[in-house]
Amino acid sequence: MGLDNFERSVGLIAGALALLLASLYIHKLLGNTTLVVTSPLTKSKQCTKAALALGYKMVKTFCEKTVLTTPSHWWPQFLLIFVVGLAIIAFSYWRKRVGVAVCGFLLGLALGIAGLIYLFLGGWLVIRAFRLQKYGDASFAGSGRAAREINQEKRAAKREGREPRTKSKKGDVVITPPKPVESKRYTPKKPPPRKR
Repeated sequence: MGLDNFERSVGLIAGALALLLASLYIHKLLGNTTLVVTSPLTKSKQCTKAALALGYKMVKTFCEKTVLTTPSHWWPQFLLIFVVGLAIIAFSYWRKRVGVAVCGFLLGLALGIAGLIYLFLGGWLVIRAFRLQKYGDASFAGSGRAAREINQEKRAAKREGREPRTKSKKGDVVITPPKPVESKRYTPKKPPPRKR
């Protein structure tokens, strides 16, 4: 089940957004940068004694400390976002739904709150794949219509006391599922008929 044109364009945009996010790390890879770290406050809204011993200071309403970071601190995160963003673009180009969904989930989990968009992308593709497989249409309207038709057919078959029929994807050929064939090994023997 490959991506349709709309899903493909969404995947390409998501991959480009990941590359843009990775480009925000480039200035951090070129030299040392500072990072502000916060610590929890006490009930009286002050820094704890342990935080003060580590060099934290009260800045307005936060207990903060400035830390010098080297480029090696940022390389893993940059590489993860860059490589997964390229993978999303590649899988979208080749219309591979599973690849885009998995990469979306990975990037969403790696980025935390900023990755909610990618978690949504992966979940959206999985739901569309499920509807495409079950109803033959990935859209909400098409799958809803197909589900209503299937339910109506089941209700009609139940009222008439027959097996429900399912339609093929084209909708022109009606297919009745075959009855299972008895197996000599697993089917118990029938009792002999009574003599009168």
